[in-house]
Amino acid sequence: MYIPRNIDLALLEWKDDRFRKPMLLRGARQTGKTTAVRNFAKQFESFVELNFEKDRRLSGIFEDDLDVRRIIRQIEGILQKKVVPGKTLLFLDEIQMCPRAISALRYFYEDMPELHVVATGSLLEFVFGKIKDFGVGRIRNAFIHPFSFAEFAEAIGDGILVEHMREATFDRPLSELEHSLLLDRMKTYVIVGGMPAAVGAYVQTQSYLDVARMHEDIMTSLKADFGKYDDKVPSERVRNAFASVITQTGGKFIYTNSDLELSYRQAKEATDLLELSKLIVKIMSCHANGIPLGGDVNPKSNKFMLLDTGLYLHECDLDIADLIAQTPADFINKGKLAEMLVGLELLKASDAFTDGSLFYWHREAASSTAEVDYLVQHNGSVLPVEVKAGTRGAMKSLHILMKEKGIRLGLRTSQENLGVMDGIRLIPHYMIGEWKRLLADVH
Repeated sequence: MYIPRNIDLALLEWKDDRFRKPMLLRGARQTGKTTAVRNFAKQFESFVELNFEKDRRLSGIFEDDLDVRRIIRQIEGILQKKVVPGKTLLFLDEIQMCPRAISALRYFYEDMPELHVVATGSLLEFVFGKIKDFGVGRIRNAFIHPFSFAEFAEAIGDGILVEHMREATFDRPLSELEHSLLLDRMKTYVIVGGMPAAVGAYVQTQSYLDVARMHEDIMTSLKADFGKYDDKVPSERVRNAFASVITQTGGKFIYTNSDLELSYRQAKEATDLLELSKLIVKIMSCHANGIPLGGDVNPKSNKFMLLDTGLYLHECDLDIADLIAQTPADFINKGKLAEMLVGLELLKASDAFTDGSLFYWHREAASSTAEVDYLVQHNGSVLPVEVKAGTRGAMKSLHILMKEKGIRLGLRTSQENLGVMDGIRLIPHYMIGEWKRLLADVH
């Protein structure tokens, strides 16, 4: 059973693009890359798939020159399938196992642009540095994440609720009953998370036990990859850095953790690899002086979080039965879950063809310390995003930042319904993925 994803629309857009380039679909392991492409293949008359991890012999096709017509002839001969430009989708799966195939993508664009070529892979960033002719400007990158809240809600049968959520505005908020239902669904989503295997298990059985088993399988598989990350960093060091990310989620990351006996350099090397694998997400400290946010960061002050709330709860070994029994307000306040949920939803709301980044603001002063959870770019300006776990809480840091930087618009996300408070726009946690639509005409 295929569960529809947001990436499906991006793939369809790419298919009909008159300036189409070969697509490289990127993302962490087990986020649904291969499944999405196989579903997308239904749009074509024929589908030809090469999996370089499953059949290592296929790499031999690319060992000679990179003449795409020769490559296609060999593919046809080996797989006994015709490749017809305009009618066939050629899928190069686990392409990181064959760097020469990555180099060949540029020549598909230059010499056979009418052929639809999609490649997927994990840990690709480890390979790019070793490729001299990557083909910058001749490849279209797309990025896939775990399921967003809206994708999850549609998967479990709440499509009409999602439709109403996408129609709601500050002037026409959701009814309090729908708001309450969505808060409850959000709690389920945070526990299950967005990894496709866990979502699929929940859709089929509604059993948190089955979901927990799936989380265990996923984490076992992901941790088994630690040895592949880089031959210069021992896998045990990567495991220690990963454990440190889990314990420090929600706060500034302290690289020199004496409990794990990691030096700054060792921890940074390991966390850099975890970030490249997209298993963890970096939140960069930004001075908020203007756009672009990425040009105004403090490289020594970062936060990190796992790519998925369900996996995070699994790694924290929290009692799921206890979490299920709690109200959404009490539950979301556990282990910085609200901040994590919002950050991941902001990332998933990014354009599929952009590798999104997250930023926050922190000020340490003798008189006071202030921090705003996230900063995003909106209509050419900095938009601060304050995360509150429940329905209450002062916005002192948000107001300090807005006053200091002359920012006119601020956003608070909490368990409150859509609204406006003292010039601050209010968006509930489950709707943060809709922030661009809601604020499109707000300046």
